[in-house]
Amino acid sequence: MLHLRSPYKGANNTAPVRAVPPCPGPAATGPPAASGSMFPMVPRAGRPPSHQGEDLDVATISSTGHTRRDFLYIATGAMGAVGAAAALVPLVTQMNPDASTIAAGAPIEVDLTPIQEGQVIKVFWRGKPIFINHRTKKQIEEAQNVNVASLPDPQPDSARVKPKHDEWQVLIAICTHLGCIPIAHQGPYDGYFCPCHGSVYDTSGRIRSGPAPLNLALPPYEFVSDTRIRIG
Repeated sequence: MLHLRSPYKGANNTAPVRAVPPCPGPAATGPPAASGSMFPMVPRAGRPPSHQGEDLDVATISSTGHTRRDFLYIATGAMGAVGAAAALVPLVTQMNPDASTIAAGAPIEVDLTPIQEGQVIKVFWRGKPIFINHRTKKQIEEAQNVNVASLPDPQPDSARVKPKHDEWQVLIAICTHLGCIPIAHQGPYDGYFCPCHGSVYDTSGRIRSGPAPLNLALPPYEFVSDTRIRIG
């Protein structure tokens, strides 16, 4: 009950003044305000009121914000990685030899030191298999003591090796008949045998029997030292 003084006559008298209750409205229909709050919590339309006085929309917006922010971070990082990789492509391309160099075939060097006497190894040059044969003394003598005139493709052994390097025989390992790859240390001459059609070569790579018309071809090569050759 409030007591107010009147500036008019009878001001000394007090009259009771009743407080007018607030009109009921949308706010009055909501849940009671939390302890210590001056205003009641008003939930959004279509959402159930929280029993603990928490605003459900705040939590939802916060979660969505984190999700969108994480997605932007990941997308930005991925785009950066792709851009960096794309920038490296021209650099790598420039470092590779051009098409004409690849087609011509760059020379290769082979260290002969690990090849044991009597052993044949195979390397590749210009996509072709190359036989390198470390011939024994017996194989060299047999290749030299041949009646060249009796050969289908006459050629002395000395013309198929480098001077002072009789022990090293370097051949293109492709049969001159239909392009098969012969097998080393096979056949009656301990040379090369092509199992496809039966062509037989000696340790000098010369055709001795079978359908092959020519000796095994010789690649261009040179000795850069006593134990190293460059092919091509």
